[in-house]
Formats: sequence, C-alpha cells, structure tokens
Amino acid sequence: MDQKKVMRSHSSPWRGLAARRRWCQAAARPTTVLVIAVTVFAPLLLAVVLFGFRVTPSGANSTWVSAGVRVVLKAVSDQGTGGSSLATVPDPSDRLLGGLLSPDFDDSSCLSRYSAALYRRPSLHAISSYIVSALRRYESLHRRCGPGTPAYARAVELLRANASFATSSSSAASGGSCSYAVWTPIEGLGNRILSITSTFLYALLTDRVLLLHSSGDDLHGLFCEPFPGSTWILPAADKDNKDDFPIRGIEKLTDWWHHDSLGSVLRRGEDPGMAPWLYVHLRHDYTKDNRDQQFFCDDVQAKLRTVPWLVFRSDNYFVPGLFLMPRHEAELARMFPRRDVVFHHLGRYLFHPSNTVWGMVTRYHDSYFAKADERVGIQVRRFYWAPISTDDLFGQILNCTQREDILPGAAGGVPAAAKGSTAGGQPGKQKAVLVVSLHGEYSEKLRDLYHEHGAAGGEAVSVYQPTHLGSQRSGEQEHNQKALAEMVLLSFSDAVVTSPVSTFGYVGQGLAGLRPWVLTSPVNKKAPADTPCRRAATIEPCFHAPLDYDCRAKAKGDAGRRVRHIRHCGDFPRGVQLVE
Repeated sequence: MDQKKVMRSHSSPWRGLAARRRWCQAAARPTTVLVIAVTVFAPLLLAVVLFGFRVTPSGANSTWVSAGVRVVLKAVSDQGTGGSSLATVPDPSDRLLGGLLSPDFDDSSCLSRYSAALYRRPSLHAISSYIVSALRRYESLHRRCGPGTPAYARAVELLRANASFATSSSSAASGGSCSYAVWTPIEGLGNRILSITSTFLYALLTDRVLLLHSSGDDLHGLFCEPFPGSTWILPAADKDNKDDFPIRGIEKLTDWWHHDSLGSVLRRGEDPGMAPWLYVHLRHDYTKDNRDQQFFCDDVQAKLRTVPWLVFRSDNYFVPGLFLMPRHEAELARMFPRRDVVFHHLGRYLFHPSNTVWGMVTRYHDSYFAKADERVGIQVRRFYWAPISTDDLFGQILNCTQREDILPGAAGGVPAAAKGSTAGGQPGKQKAVLVVSLHGEYSEKLRDLYHEHGAAGGEAVSVYQPTHLGSQRSGEQEHNQKALAEMVLLSFSDAVVTSPVSTFGYVGQGLAGLRPWVLTSPVNKKAPADTPCRRAATIEPCFHAPLDYDCRAKAKGDAGRRVRHIRHCGDFPRGVQLVE
C-alpha cells in the first residue's frame, strides 16, 4: 500500500479530544528515561558521593536496589561524560522504530514489517540504545549459528555424539561452538506468542540461538522471518538431511518427570552441566516440584552454560521469572530501563504477519476502520472456570464501556437516520468498534443497540466482527491465520477492553502499547455491578504460573513480593507481571 495513502487514512483518529485524552492515559509520557533518572536520582548520586553508600549484592534487600541504583547511576555518569541517552522515544516517522527493526530486509518479502506501525498509534514508549545493540549482536550470532551454517552442522554433530561442552573438545570451551534454545508449541496462539517471546529473551541473555520446532502446519504461513540472513525454524526431521535434529519425539516432551528434563536430572543428584541436551519444562504444572523451578536459580543457570541444547515447552509468559535472576538483573535493566515494555518492544521486533495474514488485516482495516475518528477494540473470551451468561457478560461490557466513556450510551429512541450528527447539525464522531470473540452474540447485540436507538451525543457507532469460529483449533493453519489477523487488528485500536486472563488480549494490548480496561471476573456467575472493569496497571502480560520457590532462601516464596518491579496481576492474583 502507498505510504502516503496510509498516513492520510490515519489522520482522522488524531481528531477528537476524548480520543487524545484516552491515548495519553494509555501510554507513557514522551520523556526520556535519562531525564527522569537525572531528576529523581541526582540526590541519590550526591548521597553516594558524600557518604560513601555501598550496595551489597549479597544483602537481603539488594535485588532491586542493585538493578535500580547501579544501572541508573551508571547512566547518569555516562551522560555526564558525554555518553549517549539511555533511552529515547522513536520518531513516529521512523520505519525502523528507533532501531528496533533491522534495515537488512527487502520490503516485499514481508509487507507488514515496516508498515504495521503506520496503522497504530505512535508508540510513546522509550527504546534503549542498549537493546538495539543487543538485537544487532543477536542477529549476527543467529546468522553465524543458524540452520544451514557450518556452525549449526557442527552443533548437530556434537549432539549426535551425545556430548556437552563440558565433555567435548576445547573448541567448545573456547567459545567456538554455538548453543541453542529450541521452542516447542503448546496451547493456543496467544500462549505460543508469549512463550516464544520469553524463550527469545532468555536466548538473548545467554547467547543462545532461538529455533522454533513445529510438528505440522500450525506455524506455517503465520509469521515472517524476524532475523536477517537466516531462519528461526528448526529443520524438519529427515534422516537424509545432515542437519536433521537428532532428538526424536520432541513433540512428546510434555511431562515434568521426563527422564531428560532439568528437574529429573536435579532430582537424581546429577550435574546438569554434563548433559548434551535438556528438556526445560515450564508448563503451568511445573511448580509441582521445586527442581523444575530451579531453572530460575543462578547456581543452576551457571551449570546450564555448558549444555549446548535446551528444549523448552511452556504455555507461560515467563519473562518476569527472568527478572528475578540476579545474574541478569543489570543486563535487563540496561535493555529495559522501563520494565513494563518488554513485550511491547520484543513483540513488535519478532512477530510480523506473513503477507497472507497481512492481506487479511489490511483489507478488513481499509474497508471498515480507515475512516473512523476512533477505533475501539473489545476482546471477549469466556472460560469454563468463570461461568457467566451471555446476557450478563454483554451487560458487563456495556456497563464498562459506557462508564469509562469508551462508547456512548444509547440515544433512547432516536431513529437510526439521525445518527452521526450533533444537535447543531455538525457531523458527529465516527467510532468503529472491533469485537473479537469465538462467538458472534456480543457484536450482534451491540450492533442492534446502536442501530435501533442511535448513540447519545450524535456519534456514529459501527460494530464489526471479522470471525466467530465457535471454538479454538490451534493446530489448524487457517484458524491460526485468522486469529493472528484479529490480534493485529486489535492492536490498531485507540482504546482496548479485554477479558481477564486471556493471552489473546495480552498480545493485542502489548503490540498496541496500551493499558487496557480489563473486565472483572464474575463472582457466582455474575459480574460485579459496581466494578465492571478496571484499568490495568501495566501493558505487560501476566505470568500465570510464577515460581513459588525462593532460590536464595531455598524455600517457598512469593514471586510477587521479592522485587519492586514485579507485582501480582490484577486480573489473576496468583500470577505476577512486570510493572513500573
């Protein structure tokens, strides 16, 4: 699509005071982290200089202090000596998103890569120069070690020989070999996107190469390749292929008690660093035994450095668990001076819809949303463990959107022909509502409401729903393509209402960079009338099954109470999420 045409079609959403106010509430203010650091921490720096204050890494309260003080003070010091800004908000016209995206791609190979940002509100979330440099270094590593390279062939040969770095030749110990994090799929597309992001961040922190394993067509045709000059797809099993992955039955790695899982090795009292490969079980049931949870402990991580291949299976966004590792805290603080934008940045870096999916997205957008003054996304998901009737849930959605001034109330009998103009005859605001749900009842009820009664204040409200598939079928390519198209459309919204605990909603809000209004979970099959929804504290997804093992105390512990920037989730109190 012509870029000028796209920009013209998106000029209209910037009109409208209410939309501007909601957008400003949803995103961070356009200030640099460095300015905040200098303003807030200058007195602290003075105290350090005058009184010789020391941070003791081994101290009981040093986990967040060391990340928050050491790194910020270093940033202030760097600026004082002529260093560059720690983090800045990208120019909205920058197609590379402030360096987040690599310029080393041909535009036609992936139409969405450099165009998707034109359809969204400009992100006001600062990007650090450190994460930009880290991504470029990773791309170089992936290009050197990815499938089809001599280094990858040597790594596969090492795996066939059943050797770890600790037991192989000195070339491995000297850094000549490559190590890998292999992701395997489980659950729906939202879970998969979040667990891929988590695995990638772990790979970024540990100098591993991320590879995706897929046993069928469930990932085929969904995403463009994110890394230039290489692929992130693990070569399919083929005995005639010298790069064939020698671990058979990888799709059957589902149980925490599997013989080659990290937890099993620790339970047997063996050294995990001697293994040629290990299965890292981080599914929702991994907390049954603290051995699997010890993946997040520094002493175990030190041993995993010599394991060439780690195979992950997770249905979790386990990024907050990485932020609990002292060995990575300084690196993560440099990458993400604001902790609440991890998925927003990495999601936009990794997940670019294929040309097929992007075609679905742009056709639907240009047909229904391009001329709207404001785009509202409503994501509806019902879970068996939180039952509520269709009528009650629709009433809750209506109560939330009207109470929070997201949608206007019904005009109370105004004929449909009178919609779309104010009392003075001026054209009213055009609001396009995207409803994404497996079922069509909610969009039908909302559409009928405004069609029959009109909208208060003379606004024109149009309601659309791309699909209503009835059930989730994660193993089907076409189903996943439609689901991804809806996630991307949801991320184009100016305001978002989501269902609690839904990974689909997490992806949409994260790509958009918006704090959503989250529908309150039902109690006794009814939505709380006084609080139909709450504004989320962060745009970050929730880690639904956080570790309850404290590595330092070697005992049970609450992951939501250890560091300042990790708190329990508002929509799922058992889980934890990154906050600022």
